[in-house]
Amino acid sequence: MKIVVSETYQHMRGWLETIPTIFHHTGEIIYNARNQIRVIQAPDGTLLNVKRYHRPSMFNRIVYSTLRPSKAYRAYSNAMLLQQKNIPTPTAVAYILCGTKLLKESYLITLQESLTHTFYEFRYHSVKGYESVIRDFAIQSANMHAQGVLHKDFSPGNILFDYNPDGSVRFSFVDINRMYIGKEVGMKESCKNFCRLWGHADFIELLSMEYAKARGWDKKTVYQLINHYWRRFWHIKTDVDIDLVFDNTPRASVKASGLRHKK
Repeated sequence: MKIVVSETYQHMRGWLETIPTIFHHTGEIIYNARNQIRVIQAPDGTLLNVKRYHRPSMFNRIVYSTLRPSKAYRAYSNAMLLQQKNIPTPTAVAYILCGTKLLKESYLITLQESLTHTFYEFRYHSVKGYESVIRDFAIQSANMHAQGVLHKDFSPGNILFDYNPDGSVRFSFVDINRMYIGKEVGMKESCKNFCRLWGHADFIELLSMEYAKARGWDKKTVYQLINHYWRRFWHIKTDVDIDLVFDNTPRASVKASGLRHKK
């Protein structure tokens, strides 16, 4: 087993080393699909988010052991880099790699976030009442892109948010093992980065206007690009298609089941 623990949480190292042994019967499962995520309380009371990545195929075991860093390592390293750039993401605590000659299992441990909202909420309604969320999200995204950071799975479930007591909005970007980190991200790639988001026409319009303002770019051009990439990803040709894809009425859901988005 290889374990890397951040300097801040070295006092937990002894207990963190037991994660592969206790994971299957400890804590609360909050996600269980290809990967499994549990919230586990450390002995000192700290709530941790522990993600066990899906066991890789034999081919990927070889790749992750010899040619390419594991997902857990990449997510941990990216979290450290994002924190240095003041880009909101859960605080990295440790990562663990298990196996003898080849990688068998890997774990990412972060502090558990208390944020209760995701961008899935924009499937069901207009932006009314959410203007501050979208504006602040556009500013956060602009800051991230300007610093050369591009989340390669910028989808609704990976954007968490909540409200502070003073009414301001705080965010956290998760599932960050797939990221571009380099030079400032240009206009086309930045606008394309929003294509996976759920919402309606007013959501895309407001996001485009606020994002363009934050980057100092032409609002019309940014709107055209974001709208183009978003509609192409979701196979949206008319405004009626938007309601079929994102509306929550039973009739729309049935019709939308035949619409597939590009991967």
